[in-house]
Amino acid sequence: MTQITLVIPAAGASRRMGDRDKLLELVDGVPLLRGVAKRALAVSQDVIVTLPSATHPRAEVLEDLPVRRVPVPNAADGMSASLRHAAAAVPDNAEGVMILPADMPDLTKDDLSHVVQAFQDASGEFLVQATGDDGTPGHPVIFPVSLIPEFQNLTGDEGAKGILQANRHRLIRVALPGQNALTDLDTPDAWTLWRANNPDR
Repeated sequence: MTQITLVIPAAGASRRMGDRDKLLELVDGVPLLRGVAKRALAVSQDVIVTLPSATHPRAEVLEDLPVRRVPVPNAADGMSASLRHAAAAVPDNAEGVMILPADMPDLTKDDLSHVVQAFQDASGEFLVQATGDDGTPGHPVIFPVSLIPEFQNLTGDEGAKGILQANRHRLIRVALPGQNALTDLDTPDAWTLWRANNPDR
């Protein structure tokens, strides 16, 4: 079976939420970050979660889960800092790395499995990006391990968009149901709207 490392970047400051931490908001009765980590563990035995520090409240909600917690002391540098630290922790036997944003509550275990299967079917040298059911590019994205060294050159808060763009000639897109690959919640208004549309969660 193809060895996939899942990376959940969770070291950001959540500034747009004011005094609330979006990753600690309850979804299905558990903090969002914990739920995302559990779904990640359902499809891979190697899950890396980047955090602002080892003692941050986000670390507490992961305490009993078998994930690798990677502190990012320079998290203020943006998403790139998380990806650089995570890339350095990817094991030698990994064949692909999935970047799974921590603020996407609608992604299911089946969604993640579908993206992993597409990567496996494509022999591991293609990138796989999830889309909405209308084809709009979204997350997660799997990068072949051959591209992971390039993560060390990332800067700012753009994540790995540049690497994705440079390798679009070998990019496969996989449609997921509805808006699962597109819904991210990073403002109070976004949370209010999402909760109104998902009253049972």
